[in-house]
Amino acid sequence: MATERRLNKIGWFFILPVGLLLAVFLVYPIFYSFYLSFTSTKGIVSNFVGFKNYTRLFGDPMFYLALKNTFKILLLQVPIMLCLALVFASLLNNRKLKFKGFFRTALFLPSVTSLIAYTILFKMLFAYDGLVNHLLMFLNLVQKPLDWLGTPSLALFVLIVAMIWRWTGYNMIFYLSAMQNISGDLYEAASIDGASPTMSFFTITLPLLKPMILFTTVMSTIGTLQLFDEPMNLAQGGVTASTVGPNNCFLTLSVYIYNICFKYTPNFGYAATVSYAILIIIAILTYIQFRVSSDTNTTLLRKVRTRNAILSQGENK
Repeated sequence: MATERRLNKIGWFFILPVGLLLAVFLVYPIFYSFYLSFTSTKGIVSNFVGFKNYTRLFGDPMFYLALKNTFKILLLQVPIMLCLALVFASLLNNRKLKFKGFFRTALFLPSVTSLIAYTILFKMLFAYDGLVNHLLMFLNLVQKPLDWLGTPSLALFVLIVAMIWRWTGYNMIFYLSAMQNISGDLYEAASIDGASPTMSFFTITLPLLKPMILFTTVMSTIGTLQLFDEPMNLAQGGVTASTVGPNNCFLTLSVYIYNICFKYTPNFGYAATVSYAILIIIAILTYIQFRVSSDTNTTLLRKVRTRNAILSQGENK
């Protein structure tokens, strides 16, 4: 027992520096930002205002605009990105495919590219005199260059394409690793029973990938609700412009927090309130996603049990 206590003390000694760093740079900011959400903080002056910031939040049109833009990006980008990642993972999981290492690297490479570098690259590609407009005019698809970053709908399209290009390969790796852990005996048994590859994908692969699909969906949702780098770099004029993108179409929740802190008259208390609004939204969406996944698994398990009962009754007869 004395040796065990001594080892425990040594263990606490090793984790103490990391624990202090986490407490100072992670735990303390969480509680302090929660306190700030009940204050009106301008510069170094802080006044306690109670729930006034939260009351202001419900009547803030810019907050609703940022919330609308963020959810629009979320509903368009995340499903397309995850579906493409699932398709690419399924194709690259084929044992007969040649040059699999090259294709996997090529698809994953955008995810390790610098955020600023790739958004500037897309800004150059979709500029008024950029490569995309030259290509479209060369193919006679358009008569004059399109103002990609000056039209709200086209600018939103460029943002979604850029995010899909960067994050599809990242999610594909998760799906590919999960697929490689599925036993090949299941597919062999399905093929013997006459199941096509498409049927095997929907009856074997997808059900077994549900935990990984849930994980990528939750993480992608959290990442999109915190979206900041891409809109700020794609916005014409950047931080000096009066609007974030054409008609504020790039104004996301995180960009709005930045504006409250550094662009408008600084009010760190109200910015903390918006931050906790994001936290509450993430918690609600995550809870919904877990409940939907749980209900789906329960329904699937019920179907399997019913099928097994029917098969056993047929064998008994």
